[in-house]
Amino acid sequence: MKISKPLNIALLILFVCIGFIFFLPFLWMALSSVKPEFLIMGQPGVLFPRALTLENYKILLTRIPFGRFLLNSFFFAGGVTVCSLFLDSMAGYAFAKLPFRGRGSLFILVLITMMIPFHITMIPVYLLMTRFHLINTFGGLMLPRFANAFGIYFMRQSFLSIPKDLIDAGRIDGLGEFGIFRRIMLPVNLASLATLGVFHFMYNWNDFLWPMLMTNTTKMQTLPVGLALFQGEHVMEHGPMFAGAVLSIVPILVIFLAAQKTFIKGIALSGIKG
Repeated sequence: MKISKPLNIALLILFVCIGFIFFLPFLWMALSSVKPEFLIMGQPGVLFPRALTLENYKILLTRIPFGRFLLNSFFFAGGVTVCSLFLDSMAGYAFAKLPFRGRGSLFILVLITMMIPFHITMIPVYLLMTRFHLINTFGGLMLPRFANAFGIYFMRQSFLSIPKDLIDAGRIDGLGEFGIFRRIMLPVNLASLATLGVFHFMYNWNDFLWPMLMTNTTKMQTLPVGLALFQGEHVMEHGPMFAGAVLSIVPILVIFLAAQKTFIKGIALSGIKG
């Protein structure tokens, strides 16, 4: 359908306005991170402050072990992402291409787990980690996140779009199932893998509840939990929290911008066939 030039310009202006509305909270947060505390509390509606300061960033970097929190977040989110991509893609390949008894029923059970809120399973999983003495360890943080029902579903949908002829050609060449998975299925689905990796990394990077539950020392805490140290029972230091939020967004923003085209392609290829 052809769109006239005036309508195209009107749609462009509309999308720019909508984009600015979504961007406005992030702009307010970034500008608030360089405001003095009295301006944040006294004039919260003023977008562009009269006075700028880097004191909030100085407090952030000196008051708490920010580097340690950042490293913990990278290790936690990155480790979970790598392991989840491996296990989710293997399970997705099995559900999509390998015939076995009970495949449909088992996949339905996987989908049902997506409907169970994390808060219901949180305490049983915590008690299980306690039984194995994994509290306050990276193993306890990462182990329950090594596989994800959404990731399995996402990869299954992606693998369903691959023609069966590629698999048959691999078997003719003498490849086993793992060889077909590693040499054919994964290279073809790099876009979907990258997309799922962005999802996993963002979710675990921003997660607060699970790391807070599993860690009790600053040596093991992640960045979202560490930033909560600026929130006391009666006093909250908004400036350093805004500064920490700005710095915590930077890695995710860099990853998303680097994988933007692949991300969009992976979304287009996955989840459209059932």
